[in-house]
Amino acid sequence: MKLLLIQPPIQDFYDTDIRLQPIGLCYLKAAIGKFLPHVDVTIRDFHQGWGRKTLPIPKELKYLQEYYPHPDKSPFCSFYHYYHFGATFEQIAVEITEFSPDFVGISSLFTPYYREVLQVAKIVKEKANCPVVVGGSHVSAVPQSILQDDHVDFVICGEGEKPIVELLREWQGGKNYDQVSNLGYKKNKQLFFNPQGENYLIDDLPHPDLSDLDQNRYLFEKRPLSFMITSRSCPHKCTFCSVHLTFGKRYRRRCPQDVIAEIKERYNEGYRIFDFEDDNLTFYVKEMKFLCRELIAAFPEKDVQFVAMNGISYLSLDGELLQLMKEAGFTHLNLALVSSDKTVRETTKRPHTVEKYRKVVEDAVHLGFSIVSYQILGLPSESLASMIQTLSFGARLPILLGASMFYLTPNAPIAKNFPPLSVKEMFTSRLTAMAIETEHFQREDIYTLFITTRIINFFKGLRVENCSVDEALAIAQENGGRDKIGSDILQKLFCEKKLYAYTKKGYKELPKFKSTLFFDVWQNLEYIATQNNTRINLAIPGVKFVC
Repeated sequence: MKLLLIQPPIQDFYDTDIRLQPIGLCYLKAAIGKFLPHVDVTIRDFHQGWGRKTLPIPKELKYLQEYYPHPDKSPFCSFYHYYHFGATFEQIAVEITEFSPDFVGISSLFTPYYREVLQVAKIVKEKANCPVVVGGSHVSAVPQSILQDDHVDFVICGEGEKPIVELLREWQGGKNYDQVSNLGYKKNKQLFFNPQGENYLIDDLPHPDLSDLDQNRYLFEKRPLSFMITSRSCPHKCTFCSVHLTFGKRYRRRCPQDVIAEIKERYNEGYRIFDFEDDNLTFYVKEMKFLCRELIAAFPEKDVQFVAMNGISYLSLDGELLQLMKEAGFTHLNLALVSSDKTVRETTKRPHTVEKYRKVVEDAVHLGFSIVSYQILGLPSESLASMIQTLSFGARLPILLGASMFYLTPNAPIAKNFPPLSVKEMFTSRLTAMAIETEHFQREDIYTLFITTRIINFFKGLRVENCSVDEALAIAQENGGRDKIGSDILQKLFCEKKLYAYTKKGYKELPKFKSTLFFDVWQNLEYIATQNNTRINLAIPGVKFVC
């Protein structure tokens, strides 16, 4: 029996060139290899490594042309082209025909890309005419949206290792699909969804099988990157997060010795960068410190690097753990601040404090970590003043700002405050769509704050001593290249109260940028802290911009 597991392409204004390793499919292949060794499993990643193709902007997103009107090449650019990232559907059709699978599984991780999943399912039916099962985070949230499609036979909700093994057994045997936990299936054109069941114990899961993946497609700083997962689910209950829909509410952590064994295995395969993709890597502080000590002992030559690009909860970090992480080979910290407003944190059930965050940043900067702090722009319960407060707070710390524009994930706790998402709303449930507006803020506000974050990061990235903003812009001019372009645009902004894009045809105004809102933020700042922990002073008596 030949089983083909597929990571499909996606279509959007942007894509990340990292964090695309289909680790979930690799776990499925390993589990099937352990429990059904007679099944021949192949993973095909049709997303990463195939390049991109420009597409017309879909009708549902046409309103964004006012916000992304120019092919901006400045340091403050947002988006412009709409792309197909990955293999074309024609290429996928050819490969499926050549492979001739008996069964196909397709990953559906993110809600706005469900159309690409269904297009691949259609191709499978046309070229191989075999059963199709779809799983992933989107399926776990709204399984009926996928199973109701004519080209999908089964869906798996939640964790997939045990359900897919049981599904394949039943498909080859008695076809008693009602006995398979987490499974959705069709009978007489009706949809049935079985109760959720327990997956295999986390320490009984075999290490993910990456043998079908080309290492050269998954790079970080030009070196092969491997995902690592040491736990599943999260003990926190943030209302905007949907992790519990996939992994359940029970937080489980792998044995540290088994994690070390997997890292050594990957090291022997040639991987040198390890990205921990846990939803909460450091919750159990004692175990995390033990893991770090083991990593220090296992790799004394320091030729490995560890990152956690899915973010780290600063609530569990202390000085000793940060020191151990640094010694082990962690270089970057992605911290999820979300908001500095206490009311917003309470509303979203974030068990964090600003005081704790500030102390972690202080300790981490002292140790030499590069820090990105993530803020969600446009939480439905948040005011514009609150967003400005958080942005200003981050601007005064020696970190880079990561702005994530809010989008609604189906059936996440926060979604209970909204009507069920329509087909169109599921399609626009993406960062680039800026789909949510409230009585407190409009799309122009979120767009402006997003660009403002990039302007602040421009200053943070300059290598300067303590200086005025005029002096910082002069240094940017001398640097040339994108720094000079950024300096020119900012001089125009300060003098004309307008923001411009930089294009091959010259400077083009960005009409949806609200300069009044930008200056509201600017006036809230006394200074901007650079990544090198120097200050660019914004309000020095007697200093004016040269217009």
